Amino acid sequence: MFELAFLGALLFSTTVRLTFSHGTGYKHSAVLDANGKYRIKWKFDDKTVTFELEVETTGYVGFGLSSNGAMALSDIVIGGVSNGRPYLQDYFADPTRKVHRDPQQSYRLEYGRENTTHTVLAFSRDHSTCDPNDKEISASTVRVIWAYHEQDVGPSGPMYHGVNRGRKSLRLLNPGSSDASAPPSAAFFDLQNVHVLVPSKDTTYWCQIFRIPEVQTKHHIIRIEPLIQKGHENLVHHILLYQCDSSLNKSDLDMGHECFHPNMPDSFLTCETVVFAWAIGGEGFSYPSHVGLSIGTSIDPVYVLMEVHYDNPALQQGLLDSSGLRLFYTPKLRQYDAGVIETGVWVSLYHMLPPGMQDYVTEGHCTRECLQESLEHERPGGVRVFAVLLHAHLAGRSIRTRHFRDQEELKPLAYDNEFDFNFQEFIHLNEERPLLPSDNLITECKYNTKDRVNMTWGGLSTRDEMCLSYLLYYPRINLARCESLPEINGQLKFIGVKEIQLPVTTWPFVIKSPKRYSNLSFTEAMDKFRWSKKRGKAFNDVVLQLPMNVRCSKWDRDEWSIQGMIVSPPEVPRTSRPSPTPCSSRSKSSSSSSSSSSSSSSSSSSSSSSSSSSSPPSSSATTALTALLSSICLLSSSAQLWPTL
Repeated sequence: MFELAFLGALLFSTTVRLTFSHGTGYKHSAVLDANGKYRIKWKFDDKTVTFELEVETTGYVGFGLSSNGAMALSDIVIGGVSNGRPYLQDYFADPTRKVHRDPQQSYRLEYGRENTTHTVLAFSRDHSTCDPNDKEISASTVRVIWAYHEQDVGPSGPMYHGVNRGRKSLRLLNPGSSDASAPPSAAFFDLQNVHVLVPSKDTTYWCQIFRIPEVQTKHHIIRIEPLIQKGHENLVHHILLYQCDSSLNKSDLDMGHECFHPNMPDSFLTCETVVFAWAIGGEGFSYPSHVGLSIGTSIDPVYVLMEVHYDNPALQQGLLDSSGLRLFYTPKLRQYDAGVIETGVWVSLYHMLPPGMQDYVTEGHCTRECLQESLEHERPGGVRVFAVLLHAHLAGRSIRTRHFRDQEELKPLAYDNEFDFNFQEFIHLNEERPLLPSDNLITECKYNTKDRVNMTWGGLSTRDEMCLSYLLYYPRINLARCESLPEINGQLKFIGVKEIQLPVTTWPFVIKSPKRYSNLSFTEAMDKFRWSKKRGKAFNDVVLQLPMNVRCSKWDRDEWSIQGMIVSPPEVPRTSRPSPTPCSSRSKSSSSSSSSSSSSSSSSSSSSSSSSSSSPPSSSATTALTALLSSICLLSSSAQLWPTL
């Protein structure tokens, strides 16, 4: 990490404030290392973030912000306390990981203190500094990198930190809801693992099904908090809670098992929809004061699956964990029941990503037709979204939920430009967002498959992919999923498939012609196709223009009438206008030029995409094939739906 060349003479800050005093008002905290030696606290307002580091060393401490967790191109600050005086310097790393002192010192030393074992250092920085060497602090996930050494920075620069380094993903400006707490009189129940033996490997996902306690009348869950076993604050990386099929029985309880394992119980596959997510750095989740998660009625969760991600990079052995969640509930009902809508790409093998792609874009549509039918039936005035969980797997790099009303694009409902599969939790909206019958949503995911040699398929495994947005909203309506899937015929046509074997007796179905694909499943045929970056980009352009199969389903596994219909994707720009930043005015002419160029490029790209995709042939044979494949889509996809990490 902090591999440093000569950095010049040690400079002490002349703007020290509150030296040796104790910081107050820090609402958020996280342990960054496996042994609890490096702790961070932070607080923020609409302009500034203030950090306090507490590290078990009397030497220097290093802290940085990185897009991908690597040292290269990171934004770094190094400081400590030497001879009773705190010091701090702003640095940046170039593409070769060489570290340089930043000409623009954007970090402000607040205070520092030291005893015989620990150093405490506090500093602040604006969200946006207009310094190209600084990383903007936004609502997206950020990889925090850290290091420390037993000696302070000397005249020749910091000494190499050795193994005292690491990284951790945090969401600094949206770390979770911590302002509200449950009333002292609120009842609670715990969903808690009991002495789970954590495997001696880097990453483990552990799953267990629990039954929600029976209540005689309707109650509202109003807050959910993590119960992290003391000393395991850095071991338990995140916890997700899924609603399961209510027809499970007692034999399915207390069945803890490693998730995604070949011997995983079949009952786990019925747990489809995320109802809660917590990740390291989050303090808990409070529903808005007028909203609660209903339990105790016939349509409420009965069984839930708790998934715990254990992060054990040190490969420690013999760890027994009893972490979990505490759910506070009350018979004093709030005005509205909370609901969850799953939007994005219908989980299916028909969602496919070519190998070797730096940026591949997938779009999942929550169509106007689906929202119009479901909302006008129950809630013509619409519903209000208050939190969003963005979800993809290992190839995911960024996700955003685009929001349109009467074909006009609004501000994104949620986004994460630096998505981290191992760090997922609900993003609280600063303001509740109405979702109306005239609206439609597009969940846009960008993937990197550069290191893969075969196709990546939509599916349940972490090596498969998903592109989903879970919307927490109120009041609850009977809409569970609002999704889409590009029709398969156009995707097969791209690689030259002409005919499939009929009748369809196997899944994945088998290709009949041309000869080079004969007797291969469609997944094998896709893998056999000679992919290149150019062909992958052309395939991406085609898929984004293909007609799509609509999923519009209810909670009880029933369907709205729009379900299964084939519709065309709405014509929308592939890029949104960037939000203005404090730096925009400093480079207005440059930004205008760039925007104009981008607009021209986008228009050209859109035109190219439109011309490269062709309408499905009108022959009766091809029409029949399309209908058949659409039917297969409806049948096969329903057996693959466990949106999980």
